[in-house]
Amino acid sequence: MNSPPLTVTAPQLRPPFGYIAIEGPIGVGKTSRARRLAQRWSMQELFERPQDNPFLERFYRDTARYALPAQLSFALQRAQQAQEVSAAHLAGTPLIADFMTQKNEIFARLTLQDDEWQLYRSLAARLEVSAPAPDFVVYLQASPEVLFSRIQKRAVPMELQISDAYLHALCDAYNEFFYHYDRTPVLTVNAEHLNPLDSDADLALLAERIETMRGRKEFFVKARRFKERGLFPPTD
Repeated sequence: MNSPPLTVTAPQLRPPFGYIAIEGPIGVGKTSRARRLAQRWSMQELFERPQDNPFLERFYRDTARYALPAQLSFALQRAQQAQEVSAAHLAGTPLIADFMTQKNEIFARLTLQDDEWQLYRSLAARLEVSAPAPDFVVYLQASPEVLFSRIQKRAVPMELQISDAYLHALCDAYNEFFYHYDRTPVLTVNAEHLNPLDSDADLALLAERIETMRGRKEFFVKARRFKERGLFPPTD
């Protein structure tokens, strides 16, 4: 009896890492890019579920009042997702996510008062589940003005309440976090003109940057690439 033919995946379509996280502020395009890369490399997807947070809409209306319950609800969700990450890791299943489980502190520090922060940390610590850190992180950047325009265009009702001031503060918080983050390699991508959702060429370009990156930190702008120690390209 003849043996079945061997199926060989093209080397360029194999996942370059076992666990990739796509990160960045709201409106930057994390989910769409993660989904396209998952399809390209046949990776399991793990996406955030903001619609499952019962406090999120009220948080956007009244940040000060609902920041703590919103963050605690996300902490519960992250604990469950950390278990899913661990299960995929143990099974050897390539995984791509549109978030890092470590991201909670970015939002908690941005939105909570000092006493609420201390309470949040005490409660969140009891919920934390040890999960592997991503093998590789893609940090998507865009200006607050671009993010605001995209949020208005997609017109999710609760997101329309997000203020320009909040987006500026959120972008600053993300930049600060990834400036100090050194646990895994980080590719920082200017996402304003790179559109892997509608352009196969842009998808291939992003995938190639991920596949060929060898350093710990790199900044990528479409048609240009900068390598340096920090997050940002040199200025003239």
